[in-house]
Amino acid sequence: MLVITRREGEEVVIGDPANPYGIVKVASIKGERVRLAFEFPRHIDIHRREVADQITAANPTVVGTIRPASGDGGT
Repeated sequence: MLVITRREGEEVVIGDPANPYGIVKVASIKGERVRLAFEFPRHIDIHRREVADQITAANPTVVGTIRPASGDGGT
């Protein structure tokens, strides 16, 4: 995990700086609350962690398949 310190109004560029994939900006800081602004293409989904966890719990992803073992030694 990369941790970067930024002040209010500063940005982090994601991807190639000449043609960034997206930008994250620190919009404001009030006490312990930080507001972030995300500038990404519309087709990129952005979710808070708790929402992302709810989505994945509701729609589990199957990775690969399980096949029964063959009776001829696995060939």
